[in-house]
Amino acid sequence: MGIILSFAFIAFVAINVPIAFSMGLASILGLLLQGRIPLVIVPQKIFTGSDSFPLLAVPFFILAGALMDTGGISLRLVNLARALSFVDCSVSVVKTVVSGATC
Repeated sequence: MGIILSFAFIAFVAINVPIAFSMGLASILGLLLQGRIPLVIVPQKIFTGSDSFPLLAVPFFILAGALMDTGGISLRLVNLARALSFVDCSVSVVKTVVSGATC
């Protein structure tokens, strides 16, 4: 089973399929060749694996960064950190301004 997965993954990568899709297609191919697990379960397992509260933080963090960049606040925070560079914990000061935490 592992050899089939490895060869399928390498074959998909060799034909320029993105890594994430190569992993998924190789595992589906392995399940097809093994034949023990019905393929109806595959989309259900994919959905339950991605339906996780901590995984939702990743796209929202990227969205927050894009909004901060568009609004110009990220440049202002970098300028504030540079202006406060004489303070030992200038990065912590910027973090304090953003999140309300303390040094």
